[in-house]
Parts: sequence; structure tokens; C-alpha cells
Amino acid sequence: MAEHFISGYPSVEHLIKKAKSRMPGFAYDYLAGGCFTEVNLDVNKQDIRDVQLKPWYLRDYAGSELKTELFGETYDAPFGVAPVGLQGLMWPKSCEFLAQAAKDHNLPFVLSTVGTASIEKISEITEGKFWFQLYHPAENDLRDKLLERAWEAGCRTLVILADTPTFAYRPKEIRNGLSIPPRMTLRNIAQMCTRPTWSFSQLFAGAPEFQTMKPYIPKGLSMKHLGLFMNKTFSGRLTEAKIAPIRDKWKGKLVIKGVVNPEDAEIAVKHGLDGMIVSNHGGRQLDRGESTIKPLTRLAPEFKGKIKIMMDSGLQSGADIASTIASGAEFTFMGRTPMYGVCALGKHGGHHTFEMLKKQIQQVMEQVGCETIADLPQHLLD
Repeated sequence: MAEHFISGYPSVEHLIKKAKSRMPGFAYDYLAGGCFTEVNLDVNKQDIRDVQLKPWYLRDYAGSELKTELFGETYDAPFGVAPVGLQGLMWPKSCEFLAQAAKDHNLPFVLSTVGTASIEKISEITEGKFWFQLYHPAENDLRDKLLERAWEAGCRTLVILADTPTFAYRPKEIRNGLSIPPRMTLRNIAQMCTRPTWSFSQLFAGAPEFQTMKPYIPKGLSMKHLGLFMNKTFSGRLTEAKIAPIRDKWKGKLVIKGVVNPEDAEIAVKHGLDGMIVSNHGGRQLDRGESTIKPLTRLAPEFKGKIKIMMDSGLQSGADIASTIASGAEFTFMGRTPMYGVCALGKHGGHHTFEMLKKQIQQVMEQVGCETIADLPQHLLD
């Protein structure tokens, strides 16, 4: 595999700056924004960066190994691509680009129900090596159809979502017309005109659509009625009563995303779930909630060994990944960071970002004298 690391963009901050210069404002706001006053965005990042690691300098050190086992698969690094909705709005074909990069780097890719590539397309790109994240439909028939399609496409890890019981109040999206239903304003059109690369790429790729949901959406709906249809189709709130039949039907690994308290973790264990992702939806749902790393540090000692513990939200670098695993996570996921890579650098942006993150983790592990990912908790400074 050719190396795609570009030395001019050695950090996520450089990728963010480049991405912002290439994206229309409404698309950038959708990617980077949170809810209400965006307090949770900053808390997520800062609390991870407050974690300190302890180096051991004067003992024998044989080198570091990034490979990490998860659900019987050995991945090349301890992170994967979190599910992101409407990727194609932010950068054309970004969902497909990231799926390809994840496959090439042997990392897990999680497809969202409201992603802009279909289950079948992502299966083709990844040769069936992908995860699927289910927004719970209001009707059981649609739920079962989506589960059957994912299974037939080779998916063996299903992620169910707990942290979106309601549509978030996101002022930037409301102002930009990206609430449901979306609308294209003169302001947005003017932004598109100043970003010709994005606009021509979008023209070539075609308007982004909910490709997985496309077979179930009535033809000819206006944008307003499409929004109403999507609102009606998904029930939002996950409950024990909804988890139980999914566990019965899904024969692969079942992961719940959005767990931040022991009561919900207990329910996940009770129903025989295989993993939980400590997450607050990237700070996009509850502006006055905790950062993700704080509940992680409480949940890991209590539930490790009972269920696989993972985390997303707020991670932007290899140092963040190392700090999160040192704090108790067994694996991590990132949504915005790979998207910044694609929005900044296009088709090869995912490859660049993954190479950058692996270089960063490697350096941290070599600096503190850590040989394996599983050993990182030994380097946590209390």
C-alpha cells in the first residue's frame, strides 16, 4: 500500500484549517458543530487532554506493537471510523473514501443508517468487513429488513444507538437550513459558489442521498415531506423492550453506543451485548452532559471483562487515543477526525489521517516505553 502521509498536514488542526477553506460554510458547520452553545465539544476534548501519562525510561524496551484484537479480529491499530450521517454532504463520496481507507489500513468502519452510501456498496468496498449502526425504526418490519440486508452483506457487528432519543437543538444547522426538513437558501448558494472544488465534485458525484434508506422512501417526495417521512420512520429512544428482540435476531456481535452510566451498562450486560461504546454523540446532543472520558474511568473498572468497553467523542490525535486507552477503553472510534482528512485532502484524506494517527500513537508508546496497547493503562498517571 502506497504511503499517503503529507507532511504539510501533520495534525488534525492543519486538516481542519484546510477543510474549512474547501467547504461551504453550511457543510463545515454540520461537521464541526454541536448543540446549543457547544460547551460539550470543548469539554470532550479538554478532559482527554488533561490525562497524563507516566514514562519509564531506564528499563529494557523491545519496541511497540499497535495491533489490537477486538471481537476475534486483529486490527492494525486501536481505532476505527465512527458512524457519521450525511458524509456526502460534507464532502462528495467521503463515505466510500473512508470505507476504502479503513479496509486498506485494516481498521473497522462503521456505516450509519443515514450514511450516504448503501449497505451493499460499503460491503463491496470492504469485502464484507464492516460494522452497521442502526437507528431504531418505528416499525419492526423495517428493522428486520435492515438487519437482514446487513447480515447478507457480510456485516457481523451491529451497533445500536442509545444517545439520540430526540433531535438535538443545533443553532448553526437551523440557521443554515440543515434542520429537518433542509432548505437551500441564497446564503448557502453563495457559499457554494465560493467553494468550486466542493461544488464541482458534488455535481460529478450527484446529490447526496440516504442510500441505505432509499428503497423505503416513497418517490417524488419534496424536501419537506422527506423530512417528515424520516421523522416518522425512526423512533429515536432505545429501550430494553427494543434491545431484547434485536439480541434474539442478530447472531453476530452486538454493540450499544452512547452508554455513559452504570445503570445503562448493567442493562447492556443483562441482555448479553458484546460491547459498549462510551459516547455522547460527539457533543452533538446534550450540551450540559459530561465528557466521555469521565464516565469511561468509572465504567471501565466495574464492567471490564463483562463486556468490551470502547469510546468515541473528542478524540483528535494519537495522543488522545493513547490517553483514552490508558483510562480504560479497549478500543476507540473517531468520526470528525477522518472526515476532516477527506474534506481537506479528498480521496486520499482517509489514508493520510490514518497514517498520521498511527505515527502519533507509535511515538507516544515509544516515548513512555509501552510495548503493547493493552499495557497503556500501566502508564496512566493517577
